[in-house]
Amino acid sequence: MVGVFLCLPLFFARAETATEIKNQINQKNVEIEQLEAQIESYQKQLGTLGQQKTTLSNTIKQLDLTRQKLNADINITQKKIDQTNLVIQNISSDIGDKEESIENDREAIMLDIRRVAEIENSGMTEILLSNKDFTSIWNDIDSMIVVREKIIEKINHLQNVKVVLEGDRQENVDAKNKLLSLKTDLSDQRKVVEGNKSEKSKLLTQTKSSEANYQKLVADQTAKRIALEAEIRDYESRLEYILDRSKLPSAGVLAWPLDYIFVTQPFGEKTGPHRIYANGHSGTDFRARTPLKTYAMSGGVVAGTGNTDLTCPGASFGQWVLIKYDNGLASTHAHLSLIKVVKGQRVGRGEVIGYTGGTGRVTAPHLHISLYVAEAVNVETLPSKSCPGKILTQPIAATSAYLDPMYYLPPYQI
Repeated sequence: MVGVFLCLPLFFARAETATEIKNQINQKNVEIEQLEAQIESYQKQLGTLGQQKTTLSNTIKQLDLTRQKLNADINITQKKIDQTNLVIQNISSDIGDKEESIENDREAIMLDIRRVAEIENSGMTEILLSNKDFTSIWNDIDSMIVVREKIIEKINHLQNVKVVLEGDRQENVDAKNKLLSLKTDLSDQRKVVEGNKSEKSKLLTQTKSSEANYQKLVADQTAKRIALEAEIRDYESRLEYILDRSKLPSAGVLAWPLDYIFVTQPFGEKTGPHRIYANGHSGTDFRARTPLKTYAMSGGVVAGTGNTDLTCPGASFGQWVLIKYDNGLASTHAHLSLIKVVKGQRVGRGEVIGYTGGTGRVTAPHLHISLYVAEAVNVETLPSKSCPGKILTQPIAATSAYLDPMYYLPPYQI
């Protein structure tokens, strides 16, 4: 009885610790839900501001709200990191308990096997010729049978504990991988916040906090954008490429580039069964008012990355990533706030390649996707007439090589 009482404090301590950990995990869930409600509020405010007139005041408000939303994202990620650490701690404790239980079962099984061996080694003849009465003999035989049954029972229990232990170990590995992913997210989010602060500081410096200066800046960037678009369109229209649709993959082969989809501007113009890049838009725009993860739409290789704002601010793609997919298609993800890949890197379907933003020619943050025949698009550098003395580097393709992204993406319903 003394041994039993000595084990009670340890048992209660472990039970209490496990309960405390679960309570802390639940508390983190509550805090995450509260932050998610804040983020939803920020998103609504950003949506309202996005519909208002473009002014310096509204732009600054959008940047400030975006930063508040991003800081809330950071807080959520940090709480998820804390929560995952608690989960790992809890799983590790369970693993320790199961390993101890397995060791105890092994020792008990070994003792029982020794007892059976002792009885069997004595031999039935020796038992019968001993001075024991028949009641004692039958008790020894019954005891051997009981011990055998206990051995079988303990072996079955041992096997079951081992199965659960392997599950716990896999869960622990998964939790640690999740932890690494969350820490990467946290680092990315902090970089995006720094970019947001830099963007605000740059805007205030350029405009000297003057609405008149801001409107002049917008007008200048708009003029550059229109001129650059015409310049690129003229260049691309002179490139020769004969589109053979029979060599293209079937509809719906790509995955969405965002978690939540809302199309704000379709590709090109509708002519016949397909939309084409004639006088219309060179890609499809998706709503992304705040920096969100954007993904590779299929497996492929990064053919290039860049930032047109470094040479011609506010006039083109801004930060962009060009991926050539294994299925013969290629895409440009444009207006990014953070690029996560490098040229030559192989990416898988659904892999994070960057974060959406408002770099380049935008009236509001969003994700622009241009889609092409892979063999007909390349990263090119060319002197820009629209930005004199500057060399523009970005994906260039013949106008006939542009494709409608929505045809190759999953079915879309508003």
